This record gives sequence, C-alpha cells and structure tokens, in this order.
Amino acid sequence: MKIFLAQQNYHIGNFESNTAKIIAAIEEAKAQGGDLIIFSEMSVCGYPARDFVEFDDFINKCYESIDLIKQHADTIGVFIGSPARNLVKEGKDLFNAAFFLHEKEVKAEIHKTLLPTYDVFDEYRYFEPSYDWNIVEFKGKKLAVTICEDIWNLGDNPLYRICPMDKLMEQQPDFMVNLSASPFDYRHDEDRKNIIKENVLKYKLPMFYCNAVGSQTEIVFDGASLIFDKDANLCKALPMFEEALEYVELNDDGTINAPIIEAANRFVSDAGKSLVLEETLNIPQIHAALICGIRDYFNKMGFKKAILGSSGGIDSAVVLSLACEALGAKNVRAILMPSPYSTEHSINDAVQLSRNLQNPYDIIPIDEVYEAFLSTLLPIFKGLPFSLAEENMQSRSRGNLLMAIANKFEYILLNTSNKSELATGYGTLYGDMAGGLGVLGDCYKLQVYELARYINRNKEIIPQHIINKAPSAELRPDQKDSDSLPVYSILDKMLFQYIERRLGPTEIKAQGFDAELVDRTLKMVNNNEYKRNQFCPIIRVSPKAFGVGRRVPIVGKYLS
Repeated sequence: MKIFLAQQNYHIGNFESNTAKIIAAIEEAKAQGGDLIIFSEMSVCGYPARDFVEFDDFINKCYESIDLIKQHADTIGVFIGSPARNLVKEGKDLFNAAFFLHEKEVKAEIHKTLLPTYDVFDEYRYFEPSYDWNIVEFKGKKLAVTICEDIWNLGDNPLYRICPMDKLMEQQPDFMVNLSASPFDYRHDEDRKNIIKENVLKYKLPMFYCNAVGSQTEIVFDGASLIFDKDANLCKALPMFEEALEYVELNDDGTINAPIIEAANRFVSDAGKSLVLEETLNIPQIHAALICGIRDYFNKMGFKKAILGSSGGIDSAVVLSLACEALGAKNVRAILMPSPYSTEHSINDAVQLSRNLQNPYDIIPIDEVYEAFLSTLLPIFKGLPFSLAEENMQSRSRGNLLMAIANKFEYILLNTSNKSELATGYGTLYGDMAGGLGVLGDCYKLQVYELARYINRNKEIIPQHIINKAPSAELRPDQKDSDSLPVYSILDKMLFQYIERRLGPTEIKAQGFDAELVDRTLKMVNNNEYKRNQFCPIIRVSPKAFGVGRRVPIVGKYLS
C-alpha cells in the first residue's frame, strides 16, 4: 500500500485556500499511484480555531469543504481533520474529528478522546470526548486512527483514563494513523520522536504520524511528520517548518520499503547545551521557528511590510535580521531614534547593521520631542529630580513616532522586547513595549545572544560591537541594564526555574541562588503581570511562553 503524508500550512478559517491545498495534494498523490493520503488535525479549518467553532456558519463551511474534498477521494483513501457535530449523545455540540473519505463518500468519522487542557490547549472548552472506538477498514487492512492522542502524556486527569489505542487494539489493527497538530518548542522535537517510538514499541504496529506546519499567531507548528515501521525504526521524516508531500510503501507484513534513518531533520546536528539555562537547545530550530512565525503572521494577515526601532542594541539587531530574512530586506524599515543619552557608537552600529542587511533606514532624533514633553510638564514636575518618568518619556516618544510611521505607510511594528525584560517589567508600556508581534518575547536575553552568533555563522551581519558591548537602554547617562536587573547570566537561570519549571521561591533558593535576589526577582515577575497582559502576541518557542499558555492573576499575592 502506497501511503502519503501531506504536511501542509493552513490558514484558520480560510476554507477556500485550505480546501484547494488539500485537493491539490490528493490529486498529486493519485497521479503517483497513491492508495492512502493522511492530512493533519483540523486540516479543513486550521488549528486552533478556538471560538470560531462556536459559530454555526463556521461549522457549516467545514462540512461544505468536506463535501468538495470527498469528490476527489474516488480511487484513493483520504484522512482529513475537522470539527464534527455531535448528533447522537448529550454533551458538547462538537467533536474534534477525523473524516475518512473514499469512493466519494464519508466512510468513517473518528472522534478524539483525549482532549488537552494544558498550556496553549483548551479543547475541552469546545469538544466532547469520543464515546466509541472503532478501526477503519480499507483495502483489506484495519487502521487504528487517533487524533494527536496517545502521543503525549496527558497526566492523571480522569478524563484521560481511557486510552483509545488500547481500545482499538482489541480489534487487531494492522497499522496506526495519527492526525496531529503538535506545536513546536525547542525541546519538543526529540520528545515527540521518543514518545511515538514508545507507542510503536508498545503496540508493535507501524505508525503514520502527520503533523501540521506553519504559524498561527503565536503558536508555531514545525511539521516534522514521521513514519515508523513495526519495529520502531524511523523510516521517513518530513522536513521542519516546510510543507511537504511524501510517501512510503507499506508491505503486508508491516515492514516499510524505505531505508532506516537516524535523524529526523537537518537541524539536529546543531543542538547543544545552552550556556544559560543548562537545557538542551537547538538554536537553528529556534531561528527557523521565529522566521516562520514572522512570515506567516504577515502573509496570513495580508501585511506586506514591517517597521521597528533600531537602537544599536542586541535585541533590535536580532529582530531586524530575522525580519529581513522572513520578509525580504526591502520590506523592513528600521528607524533610528537617538536621544540626548544615545551613544555615538550605538547609532553607528545600527547604521552599519542596516547597511549589512541592505534594508531601508531613517534617523529621526527625538531630542526636540523629548524637550517638548519636559517643557509641557515643567509646571507639574516643578523641578523634581530626573527619574523613571523622564526615561519613559523618551521610550514613549519613540513608540509614538514608530506608530505614526506605521499608520501612514501601513507597516506593522515588530516589538523587540526579550523574555528577560518582559518577565521583570523592564520595559515601558506604550513605548518600547508597543508593537503588533513580539518576536523575541519567548527568548531570554542570553538566548538572544546565541541567536545573534547563529545569524553571524557565515559572515558578520550583526556588527560584533553590538554583541560585545554591555546592554543598555541608554535613557540616562552611562546607564546599563545591570543597574536595574541582576546580571543576565544569573537572572535568566532564576527566571527559567520559575517560569518554565514552575518552581517556587523555596525550591529556587535551595539551588544555591541568593535568597534576597530570588525574592527581588520573583516580586518583579509577579508585579509586572499587568504589563504583559497588555502586550502583543509573542512567537512561542519554549515550553512555557507568556501569553495564552501562561495564565496567572494580575491582582494576586503569591510572593511577598
């Protein structure tokens, strides 16, 4: 049996585009003599559709698309993902479903049992768990079909006590099919392969795993679809962050006519221990995920051009480099906005960066704008000493200028704040926290430096002076980040323990961190939730990003 995996990048709610992609892949598979083609979870409507599925019209369009697609499923079997109406049982109105199409008919409808409710997932809000489990018969074979489930350990929730594969094994299937929409994070790739392999070893059946690819606002899907034979040998690995249509031939004895491979993608060789977090990171994968996140955000929203503030610092340098690669240098405009406290070398560094990248740039000093603010507020401030208020005026002046240019020329402002800054509140609301998309908001400061070194892997794009110099907001004379924050080599480790690993202050102190520093740092994190709550979407690359996957109270007192 010749079985295809169609790894495709869908656009949520764009039924015309999604349906056209699915049909094109079906026709290509048929032209190559395919027997079966598998698409990813919720391929018809895109994933995660969230509250869109609460609209009857949205569900109607899903069914209309299925009706169009099934006309092309004549000689070939097709698995697609879509919401399905709950027509029989009590409970929620919808299932997360896989539809099996053949001979221009819907031959089977498989419902998802294990509905994740952690991190970025909230499926039990919308869907009813499956009530029954049946194999799909096709060309003399029995197929065990699951939807993302059985791939992840979903914990001890009573909702998850029923394992659909255990139920399906009672019917003696010949191989497993899994339609998935599994998001990327920097440790997920190897975890995913290992868990799928564990399932194959447990059930001793070949696995055909098709994952979504592409970015949906903050969530990035990396693809990396996989095929394992019955002995848990990896026989096919589709590329990461790219659409692909590939096949293998499955023999009657469960073997696969494909060479056994060791690595699932071309990025693996660059993985290594982070210098900061003592966590295995793959900087090339993170780089690719950020490029995908920027490109898809613009393409799917219909935006063409980006703007950002270029300060001569490491964060804006990395964002500018990523944006130029994602969108093309001519489509990214950098605005240099020196203040009275900007150093000459920062201006020169920012100019050199844009010359290296060949993107358009402008220099707009903010001295006069800043002085106008000071003059206007002089009767109220009445000679009070220089403070955070004057620093923030500079940042908000820049934010106003960037947004004005963005409005005038229909640009989208890319935010350059990193995760360390967002965690501690080291940023100005409506100033340097302005933007339509947070590019580095899930990368700690020292991870940004690692990205910069990767960007410079072949030639110097980011001037070395930007990488070498001490980070500074340059909002007062001789300012350095370390004046307000713990040094990043310590700060990032504490933040990682608190945010990603969810350790409390007692546990973090037990690791040897200074107790007073831990208390100070975690207080900053908790007290600045109100700022993050007003922040733009952040491209997610870690297991725990700020945004939809991290929900903590704005008004709360967990730590003193």
